[in-house]
Amino acid sequence: MKKLIIAALLVVGVSSFAQNNNDRPQRGNMTPEQRNQNRVERMTKELSLDAKQQEQLKQFYVEEAQAREAQRANTTEKKGQGRENMEAQRKATEEKMKTILTPEQLTKWKANQEKMRERMQQRMGDRQGGGMGDRPQGGGDMEN
Repeated sequence: MKKLIIAALLVVGVSSFAQNNNDRPQRGNMTPEQRNQNRVERMTKELSLDAKQQEQLKQFYVEEAQAREAQRANTTEKKGQGRENMEAQRKATEEKMKTILTPEQLTKWKANQEKMRERMQQRMGDRQGGGMGDRPQGGGDMEN
């Protein structure tokens, strides 16, 4: 009887911690339109965009997505060319943002981009593990 009560409590406890995330689509399951809408909403919140700026951003993100798809379709890039294309795309994005955002918004946007870049580099470093530098020095308990 005691085991039955413990098992029932365990089931209730585990089920109470279960989370239902069906109300919010995961990033991988989102359509390009949903991703673009989320980006515009996030930037509106962060930078206090007006309606005209929101429409300009929506159009820009659609054009950007189409350009990315065209670039993916042309997979004949050489190995080092991808980095050059990313840098050119970053510069083009910055130039477009200069035409859409006010100087204050642009400054804040650039700061946000830099923070995001730093977080991404941190995550990439965490994934790579660090190699031999993480291992303790010395032989442990082994004697020669």
